[in-house]
Amino acid sequence: MGAVTRVEQADPSSGLSERDRQILEFEGQHWTYPGSKEESIKDLFDLSTTRYYQILNQLIDTEAALAHKPLLVKRLRRERSRRQRTRSMRRLGMQV
Repeated sequence: MGAVTRVEQADPSSGLSERDRQILEFEGQHWTYPGSKEESIKDLFDLSTTRYYQILNQLIDTEAALAHKPLLVKRLRRERSRRQRTRSMRRLGMQV
């Protein structure tokens, strides 16, 4: 995988910054071992894992991200909704 630059200029045609596009590309990769993804997040984006996922969650709510990577963004939105439902059910004492 090539090096990720930290340029954050927006592409007027997409509405996404270079970092936004890189995050979407990165998130579309398959990860076999969770630790390797966390290390790559730190190395490539110089972000904590928590901050990376905060940025990713904001990003997938944008129309620009949906237009850029529709299948990925829809999958990530579904996965997030599923996790939110599971947490809500647990809080209500319902079996998951």
